[in-house]
Amino acid sequence: MSKPKQPGDLKLDTLLVTGGRTPSDYFGFVNPPVYHASTLLYPSAEDMVAHRGRYRYGRRGTPTSEALENALRELEGPQCAGVSLLPSGAAAVSTALLSVLSAGDHLLVTDSVYRPTRIFADTVLKRYGVETTYYDPLIGADIATLFKPNTRAVFVEAPGSQTFEMQDIPAIAAVAHDKGAVVLMDNTWATPLYFRAFDHGVDLSIQAGTKYIGGHSDIMFGTVSANAATWPQLSETVGNYGLCAGPDDIYLAQRGLRTLSVRLERHQRSALEIARWFEQRPEVQSVLHPALPSHPGHAIWARDFSGASGLFSVVLKPVSEAALYAFCDALSLFGMGFSWGGYESLVIIFDCKEYRTATKWEPGGPALRFHIGLEDTRDLIVDLEGGLAALHEAARG
Repeated sequence: MSKPKQPGDLKLDTLLVTGGRTPSDYFGFVNPPVYHASTLLYPSAEDMVAHRGRYRYGRRGTPTSEALENALRELEGPQCAGVSLLPSGAAAVSTALLSVLSAGDHLLVTDSVYRPTRIFADTVLKRYGVETTYYDPLIGADIATLFKPNTRAVFVEAPGSQTFEMQDIPAIAAVAHDKGAVVLMDNTWATPLYFRAFDHGVDLSIQAGTKYIGGHSDIMFGTVSANAATWPQLSETVGNYGLCAGPDDIYLAQRGLRTLSVRLERHQRSALEIARWFEQRPEVQSVLHPALPSHPGHAIWARDFSGASGLFSVVLKPVSEAALYAFCDALSLFGMGFSWGGYESLVIIFDCKEYRTATKWEPGGPALRFHIGLEDTRDLIVDLEGGLAALHEAARG
């Protein structure tokens, strides 16, 4: 009889099903149970004083949280030393940054970063005495010119939030490591399925599990995965700040993880179909989707990524605000709301001009970010056609 394969021998789709799951530990049931726990009782005074036992306290871990941590660690790959579960994506970003920065440090952050990350750097980190410099996401290895003696970390995000610039992460990571800095990445868009962050030089990989891990728009959740060099400090920071995710959200995240591959494949296929449709529309100036050959960062995406998700942006040719609003209001299958990664399609209007500092956002027309859900693309296209008809009518009026 052959021996069971180890995690390193299994394909990613298989790891999504098997990772962190040991039915023999819970009477043969397929899914790990949900432990609502704070106090853990010790069998003896000696055990209590010695903190002897697999678990110590609900905030420090339960079989529920451990199962998801183990599954995510296997998904991230052999360089992942540990995973922390946090109550939101923003909490994951802030905790990861706090684990590597101290007063007097200098931080480099891509100008295309998720805006709450920018706000955290400009408020909390600034108050704590950390200086932040924003850099052009397309800078590549030239980021070396921005380093200072006290630069401790570089924050990357690929593709960029809303604007979808592709960063040369291996080149940036090589410079950072040469100068003794750590690299943090927001990997929510691609997930470890489509971008293996640690294989490309990242030290701390962050995901807003609210999005694709959850997959159903019903949880707030975040994860930070760390390599061996950064895991001890991350784990200590999470514990000292008293951070933990709730057991029900952990369970829902674990349930969502099991179907991540099939959902992402559908999101990717549908989003590319809609993106190509937009490219043919006369109302559209440009489509910001890295998997399209027309995208300036397509070569980097093709080199480093194995897939794409359901999120991309579209820049329309100039129209009035009334016409833009008419387009959005006419849509029935695209909800207007923040976040993404669920089964439903979404659209938001955005403009980065007011807060970009290292680069200028001048797309030449109004910009819309779309998340393509799991609906039939034929229905989505009909809906979009109706929106564009409303846009034209408002423009004429």
